[in-house]
Amino acid sequence: MPLAALAPAAAQEGARPLQGPVSIERQGSFFVGGRSLHSDTLSTVPAYAPSGTITLDQMYVRFQVPADAGAKRPVVLVHGCCLTGKTWETTPDGRMGWDEVLLRRGHPTYVVDQPWRGRSAAHPSQINAVKAGKAGAEALPAVFAAGREDAWAIFRFGRRFGETFPGMLFPLEAQEEFWRQMVPDWNLALPSPHPTVVGLSALAAQLDGAVLVSHSQSGIFPFQAAASGRQGIAGIVSIEPGACPAADGDLAPYAGLPILVLWGDFVQESPRWAPRLAACRDFARAANAAGGKVEIVVLPEIGISGNSHMLMQDRNSIELADWLVAWIGKNVGERR
Repeated sequence: MPLAALAPAAAQEGARPLQGPVSIERQGSFFVGGRSLHSDTLSTVPAYAPSGTITLDQMYVRFQVPADAGAKRPVVLVHGCCLTGKTWETTPDGRMGWDEVLLRRGHPTYVVDQPWRGRSAAHPSQINAVKAGKAGAEALPAVFAAGREDAWAIFRFGRRFGETFPGMLFPLEAQEEFWRQMVPDWNLALPSPHPTVVGLSALAAQLDGAVLVSHSQSGIFPFQAAASGRQGIAGIVSIEPGACPAADGDLAPYAGLPILVLWGDFVQESPRWAPRLAACRDFARAANAAGGKVEIVVLPEIGISGNSHMLMQDRNSIELADWLVAWIGKNVGERR
């Protein structure tokens, strides 16, 4: 597997070090988006009042800005289904996550927890309304957890639980650490427009020139944010998206916008993912015919084999991050 072909970025930048101390100018966290809700079913616990006003649909953002960022683009990292921003942090087997690689390569990094997950917590009003007898069971929000047996094939570790694709690069010896990352998913209970899309639009406008990097379930969200207004969106990287925009839809929002749709290996082995890749190819052809700058990259087609759906945690994740840094530098460029 020609990993050397993946990593022009480090060499071209004078080999910014991936080891040793890193100088950070600023780091912290904040929220974007959100709305107020008054409810009389906030609690069924006697010690806490059932009635009051809360904030919901907000999106948590953790950031780090390197001291030598200069004109490099900020990168926003958005996780997928049943996960949190942990996706982009230390890999299950203890290697450097993409958040740190991008930071060390000079990019300000912004890692989000989608609304109703992680530190962008869900709210209990609908559940408590049913528990208190004020609403029927049909009012319960749609929430699910992905069992590891089902997730195994979705993440393309193998065709079925316990089987492994030959040469697959996810570090399965650390799978217990990976399963600990998974959380209940409330996506189907959320309003429209999706709070993650609202949050990404607000965050991009605040950063004024960001690259939005999404994965799987969140793959479509940067496109939806761009469709609502491109302010602050300098580029989109959608990694194995659950959906691309429809090829026969309104493609005007994507004209001239640098877009990368990145796929790993074994896609044609998956009835779940093969049709989605095909639909993304259709979108790219239609968008490019309408003035777009959409690039579809399937890693085996450029000589890189073995990557799972969780390619940012695979054994070659650092090399892939460097490849992405190079793509951003070439196709999006620096701030002006």
